[in-house]
Amino acid sequence: MAAPSVQTFLNSFNNKLEEPVRQHLKNVYACLAMSTMAAAIGASVHIFTDILQAGFISAIGALVFFLLLMGTPDNDGKGLTLRIGYLLGFTFLTGVGMGPLLEFVIVVDPSIIVTAFFATTAVFVCFSICALLSERGKWLYLGGTLMTLLSTLFVLSLANIFLGSVWIYQTQLYVGLLAMCGFVLFDTQVIIEKRRMGSKDFVTHSLDLFIDFIGIFKRLLIILTQKEQDSRKKRRD
Repeated sequence: MAAPSVQTFLNSFNNKLEEPVRQHLKNVYACLAMSTMAAAIGASVHIFTDILQAGFISAIGALVFFLLLMGTPDNDGKGLTLRIGYLLGFTFLTGVGMGPLLEFVIVVDPSIIVTAFFATTAVFVCFSICALLSERGKWLYLGGTLMTLLSTLFVLSLANIFLGSVWIYQTQLYVGLLAMCGFVLFDTQVIIEKRRMGSKDFVTHSLDLFIDFIGIFKRLLIILTQKEQDSRKKRRD
């Protein structure tokens, strides 16, 4: 039964997307895989060495790499190596920045990191497949809603600095997770449409998906850690 199912999926994929788009997506996901590895290395550098620690310098460094990437035009792939270098620099320092959160999770239960990573991968793959196999442009309408949602969450975040409400924080956490899942749908279809309009900039496109992936991963880490802490507290009581 598995072989026909895989073949059916591949046929649907090939029928939905033309060859240039399929090739572009292969480049995007290959770049995303490299970015994720770079982030993992960055997190490991923070946790296991004293070479570079999360803080002001790493944050500024990530911003500089991001601005360099955004400010360097694609030029039909002429500056590809340089732009990939900027992307990996940004993702590496993003991983460094996640170091303190990962250290906290390790203290609670190291297995949460593995669980969160595989759960993030599963969620990301499922929503990506949904976007790839859906009708053309079906999820593009989400753009306005998602941006409004992010703006609202940002305002709530600022307000909660003064209010210190646990309820607001939890709302931000779960609604933010939902928004990141929505962005996987939206960004995937945007990437497809941009390629159809002639854009071959798979480096920037992979950056969009990397931000979605990390957004889901961070929130799942926090949610799973909270659940583990609550479970331990109940057992002690």
